[in-house]
Amino acid sequence: MSTRIWKGALLTGLSIALGAAGGYWFAQQRMSAMPETSAEQSPKTPDEREVLYWYDPMVPQQKFDKPGKSPFMDMQLVPRYADSAADNAAISIDPSLTQNLGLRLATVTRGVLASSLDVVGVLAFNERDVAVIQARTAGFVERVYARAPGDVLEANAPLADILVPEWAAAQEEFLALKRHGEADLLAAARQRLRLTGMPTALITQVERSGKVQPNLILTNPISGVLQELNVREGMTVAAGVTLARVNGLSSVWLAVAVPESEAGSIVVGQPVEARLPAFPGTVLNGTVSAILPETNPDSRTLRVRVELPNPDGRLRPGLTAQVRLNRSTEQSVLWVPSEALIRTGRRVLVMLAENAGRYRPVEVQAGQENEGKTVVLKGLEEGQQVVSSGQFLLDSEASLKGIVARALDIPAPAAAALHEADGQIVEITGNDVTLAHGPFKTLGMPGMTMAFPLAAPALRQGLKTGDKVRVSVSQTDDGLRVERLEKLGGQP
Repeated sequence: MSTRIWKGALLTGLSIALGAAGGYWFAQQRMSAMPETSAEQSPKTPDEREVLYWYDPMVPQQKFDKPGKSPFMDMQLVPRYADSAADNAAISIDPSLTQNLGLRLATVTRGVLASSLDVVGVLAFNERDVAVIQARTAGFVERVYARAPGDVLEANAPLADILVPEWAAAQEEFLALKRHGEADLLAAARQRLRLTGMPTALITQVERSGKVQPNLILTNPISGVLQELNVREGMTVAAGVTLARVNGLSSVWLAVAVPESEAGSIVVGQPVEARLPAFPGTVLNGTVSAILPETNPDSRTLRVRVELPNPDGRLRPGLTAQVRLNRSTEQSVLWVPSEALIRTGRRVLVMLAENAGRYRPVEVQAGQENEGKTVVLKGLEEGQQVVSSGQFLLDSEASLKGIVARALDIPAPAAAALHEADGQIVEITGNDVTLAHGPFKTLGMPGMTMAFPLAAPALRQGLKTGDKVRVSVSQTDDGLRVERLEKLGGQP
């Protein structure tokens, strides 16, 4: 039994020895097959590469001239090397991974872009279609017909009977002259009847019948809604008093509330489509008849008036409507899908697709938007391709690599907004100042220590390390910049 154990141990030891020797032999063969590299052929180590600047990947537009901890995040600054500057304007992605990342491209297209604006409106009376009924002479109300404000009346519907005593004497004189046949006197008497306020139709009736007609039947001259009725049976009326008021319904006004941001695109004569919940499936066509001069201070909307025909009288004031203001331009414009835009709050970017899977951020100037399309006023050319899906992933990768879109040449506002805080000078080097500052409340930025570029070298005159200052900064495409730096009072 002991002999078998001894033989097994011997075989195991020989196997381990042979394995070690074989491994050593293969290692020597591999090392001898590798070519020797000289110092001239070895690539540069990261410490030997030229550094252009350091940056925080989360705030790539802010550049620092030395390494250290980021003032924005709890992380170290990342170097940007000179040998990578030639390709720092774009990021590259293997074309085979495009589908896996969900990237989808869209072509920049030129054409006529018809657009529309959907708003709400309320029907109102046409204030131009109004009839005011007044008494032309004094009299007494003998009868009032069964009418009340709000009634819809046909034209010439009777409202009240008024007795005019003055007319009786004038008509008697007129009939007497007619019997004598004196033409000149008869013409003068007829004119007198007109001056008393007698309607021409009543004068003709008196002349034909030969009978005195001292009663006036008050009627409304147009069809519409009776808005006012100021007569009661037995009352006395004086000349010039308003007895009734009627508003026509042959056409109505549609009062439309347009947001002030869209007010500049509305013009008189613009076609309008209106749809009322009261009449499903019916589309009413009209045009903008007036743009009122005042804006509602509460809703910040502009009132636009549209006149709609109402031949059958079914459109009643107070009904609401969904209104579409159709806008079209004959000018050819560039447009891209709206989903391709990256709106940062300060700029509008797109990810431009180039050859060989290269993508770079480009700033654009966006125009009007409609039905998922946005006009591009500046920044792109017809035929270029932009990323319409997955662009936020590419934008994040570009930010991590410090790739910033070049700013468009757009005129800046007259004066940039300044943001102020108190701080203390930590260091002044060249055209930069390092400040331990308090929070910039208007920026929502907490207090920290960081370096700022100076807008002008003269700002550092009379200042030294340790001085407490009041700092005013502005936002630029390259980050925050000091515009004013004032020493606080009470310091030597």
